Amino acid sequence: MTLTRKRKLLLATALPLALAAGLASVGVRPTSHPVEAATLGTTSSTSRLEQVLGTPGPVVVETVKAADWEITRAGLLNLDHEKARTAGLEDGPEPIQIFFHALRHPERGLYLVDTGIERALRDAPERAALRGIAAKVMNVDKMRFATDTASWLARQPEPLAGVLLTHLHLDHLSGLPDVPRGTPLYAGPGETRERAFLNVFVQPVIDRTLAGHAPLRELRFQADPSGVFAGVLDLFGDQSLFALLVPGHTAGSTAYLARTPDGPVLLVGDACHTAWGWEHGVEPGTFSRDRAESALSLERLRVFAEKHPEVEVRLGHQVLPAEPRAVGAASR
Repeated sequence: MTLTRKRKLLLATALPLALAAGLASVGVRPTSHPVEAATLGTTSSTSRLEQVLGTPGPVVVETVKAADWEITRAGLLNLDHEKARTAGLEDGPEPIQIFFHALRHPERGLYLVDTGIERALRDAPERAALRGIAAKVMNVDKMRFATDTASWLARQPEPLAGVLLTHLHLDHLSGLPDVPRGTPLYAGPGETRERAFLNVFVQPVIDRTLAGHAPLRELRFQADPSGVFAGVLDLFGDQSLFALLVPGHTAGSTAYLARTPDGPVLLVGDACHTAWGWEHGVEPGTFSRDRAESALSLERLRVFAEKHPEVEVRLGHQVLPAEPRAVGAASR
């Protein structure tokens, strides 16, 4: 073998390894889609929220099941938590759902919280934004579709005014290709800046879901003066809809609290995926970037909900039963 050929072989081997090492050390952002500061929302506090919590509000909330699904329990729950070990919980497929939420405000119009499932994922999977290896990794073959976002939107009498994202994971973004272009899209702070090696594979898929959309609008939180949540925004300025910063699952994970005619509804997103996790105070597992921060945010949400039993809690991927299940009776 000539010296030149040896050098070429060495370069062919070394360059990909060096690139992988570099990406592992600095990471990649989850999306290259442009981002701008949001003008929606004014700084508020938990104490201000609590002052109006008992008064019925104007927002009507509809939770829509996009699909039944199953995914690894170790991602959804911290199985190393003492309570999970005591209950004997083990890894395995956990039945869950994919939801999106429709919020109707008499003046602000129709907003979605998260986006459901793209129609193409069911009808033409080879053209869906979530396809190929990414679809296999995400167990798309385990999805049982209930409602696609395009069909749901087509049935609505009013246009979509905006999308409020709890975070930028694909199971919450996958309906975006069905969302009309030009619709304002809002996300929590730092969601697009969080670097990780895994994003080498995730970024192309998220970029496809966002293709053709206007820049993401990053919500601007200040520290909660009440010290309860990381931040609180009064989104519409009339105390009908609040955004709560609950980081941990992702950097900018955001919950939303709507004051409805029937009482307050709290959409926690993936600050808590499962009914068992909420009932027992066990934070998400390997799907979270910072388990300690995730545990803190979950505890803050649970303390708030316990203080205000009139609040209806809706979780990221399961429905809370009317009565808590016994310890160890995780849904299977």
